[in-house]
Amino acid sequence: MPKQDFKFKTPVRVRWMEGDAQGIVFNGAYLGYLEIAQAEYFRNLGFSIYQIARAGYFDTAVVKTTLEFKAPARVDQMLDLYARVAAIGTTSLTLEVEIYPQDSDQLLTNIQAIYVGFTAQTGETRPVPGEMRALVDHFEATGQVLPLTDFPELARAAS
Repeated sequence: MPKQDFKFKTPVRVRWMEGDAQGIVFNGAYLGYLEIAQAEYFRNLGFSIYQIARAGYFDTAVVKTTLEFKAPARVDQMLDLYARVAAIGTTSLTLEVEIYPQDSDQLLTNIQAIYVGFTAQTGETRPVPGEMRALVDHFEATGQVLPLTDFPELARAAS
């Protein structure tokens, strides 16, 4: 997907601890970039995924992650993490992240992660809430963030 088609991006600087002896980002560090992209994507929509999980509104577990490395990122390099929710199923969300050097069209890494809604106490799956689905669908279709006040249950959980 061309990076211009993503509605959201967030910057990150590669830290020393994320690199190997050659100064190249270690493969495990990319899961940290995934988490940053996910958290910032939803903050952009007006809420913290951590807060809504604590409030019992919606929590997820990662069930599948695919990483495809195209070129290395290096220590101290500024990166842009482009993120989008590519699909929402009954109980799942698919997040896609593409990583580029800042001010470059050179794709470094593709990440796809599937998250399933679940209840931590029972381990049972649960549906993606309709308000969350509507908010994400609107953002992905238009690039516009609707006010959280339009989604009262989500707004209560987010506060």
